[in-house]
Amino acid sequence: MSDAPWSGDACSLVDAFRRGERSPAEELEATYAAIEHSELNAFSHLPTDEGLAAAATADVSLPFGGVPVGIKELDSVAGWPQTEASLVLRDRVATRDSTKVQRLRAGGAVLAGLTTSSEFGGVNLTRTKLNGATRNPWNLERTPGGSTGGSASAVAGGLVTLGSGGDGGGSLRIPGGFTGLLGLKNTYGRIPKGPDMCLGSVTALTGCLSRSVRDTARWLDVCNGFDPRDPYSLPRVEGWEAGLGTHDLAGARVAISPDLGVAVVDARVVEVVMEHAARLARDAGLVVVDAPIALPELSYEWALAGLAEVRKDLGARYPDCVEDLTLEIGFGLKVAEQAYNLDARSRIEAMRIRTNEAMADLFDRVDLVITCSNPGVAFAAEGPLPSVFNGVEAGFGNNGALTIPSNIYGNPAITIPVGLVEGLPVGMQVLAPHHREAWLLDLALLVERERPWPLTAPTSPR
Repeated sequence: MSDAPWSGDACSLVDAFRRGERSPAEELEATYAAIEHSELNAFSHLPTDEGLAAAATADVSLPFGGVPVGIKELDSVAGWPQTEASLVLRDRVATRDSTKVQRLRAGGAVLAGLTTSSEFGGVNLTRTKLNGATRNPWNLERTPGGSTGGSASAVAGGLVTLGSGGDGGGSLRIPGGFTGLLGLKNTYGRIPKGPDMCLGSVTALTGCLSRSVRDTARWLDVCNGFDPRDPYSLPRVEGWEAGLGTHDLAGARVAISPDLGVAVVDARVVEVVMEHAARLARDAGLVVVDAPIALPELSYEWALAGLAEVRKDLGARYPDCVEDLTLEIGFGLKVAEQAYNLDARSRIEAMRIRTNEAMADLFDRVDLVITCSNPGVAFAAEGPLPSVFNGVEAGFGNNGALTIPSNIYGNPAITIPVGLVEGLPVGMQVLAPHHREAWLLDLALLVERERPWPLTAPTSPR
C-alpha cells in the first residue's frame, strides 16, 4: 500500500476497499499524515481518535463506506467546533449533526475533520483571523477561493477525495474553478440545510467539491431529499449515479456568454472557456443560439441581505467584537448597520424580482448557458480581492458576478475544469433550468471522458 492518500476519486477508493487492496483505517492514517506535513492549511480541526475509531468499523458496502471526507467549517458536527471560521466564536461547540452530516454518516463516510472557510462564508478567498490563509495546491502563493476554500485545497491537494461545501454566491463554483475540481450548485432545496435551518437571503445551499462526476452524483444519492427541519427542501430523487450518461441533449439550445453580460473577464480565461464551450456543444450536439444576455449586477444587494445572518450569529457580542472580525466582515457589518432599512429592503426585493425575471426570460429562450466560473485565475492567498481585470476597474463585486445570479434564481450550475492560464486552473460554468442537475452532470461527464482533467494538483502527495 502507498503511504500517500488515495490519488483517484472517492468511488474508486470504495472499490479498492471492497477488493481488500486498502483499508479505511490505512487510508485515514495516510490522510492524517499527509495533513500533518501539508503546507496548504486546509483543515482547522482534526478529531484523530474519533476518526480512526470510525474508520476501524467502517462498512465498505455503503456508498461512501470508509471514505475520509472533509467537512466544511461552516457545517455542524456534534462535539466539533462551530466557529463559522470566526475568532469571535472560537469557543462555540456544535450540539448536533446537520442533516447532511447525518446522511453522510449513514452513507458510510468517515468524517476526517473540518476544512477551513472564509469567515461566515462571506468572502471568496479563505483567509481568517482564526485560521490564517489557506493555500491553493497549484500555487501556494494563491488562494483556493472561498468560501469553500479548505475543501477545495484538500481535495485538489491530494489530502482527501471529497470535501463538503456550500454555495450562497459561488462558494462551491469559485473554489472549484480555482483548483481544477468539479463543483455543482444544486437547485435550491435539493439537499436540506437543517436542523436550525436559517432562511437568510434564500441563496445558500450545500453540496461537495469532487474529483469526478460520479463522485458528485453519488453525493447527491446519499444526501438529497426532503427533511422537515428545512421546509424549503425538495422531495427525494433517486438514481443520480445510475442515470449518468443517459440523457440525450442533442438539439438543446445553448447560449455561450463568457461574461453573462455583467462581468469583466480576463481575456485569457475567455479564450479557454470559449474553446471548450464550442467543443462541448459539438460533442453533445447542442445548438448554439444567439441569445444576448444582460443580467443585473447585484453584488451589493446580495452582500447586504446576507449580513443579517452574520448579525444573528454574533448576537450581543457585536459591536464590541469588531476588532476580532476580518476586515471584510467588519466593514460589511458597519455599512449594513447604516444602510439596511425598509428602503434598502425594498430595493433588495426589487433587484431579486428583476434578476428572477431576467433568468426566467433567458431560460425561455435557451435550455443551457455556458459561461466562465471566475473572471480570472486564483489571486493572492492573503488577498486583497482583485478589482481590476484586463486593465479595467471592475470593482470587488466583479469576483462573484458570474455566480451570484444562479444563487438568486435558485437554478443549478456547475463548474467543470477545462484548462490552465498561468499554470492555474480555469473553470467553465454551465447553467441549467431548475431541477436539471442531471443535464449538467451528463455534460460534465462528456468533458471528463473526452478531455480528462487532472484529479489533483501536480504538487499533491503521491
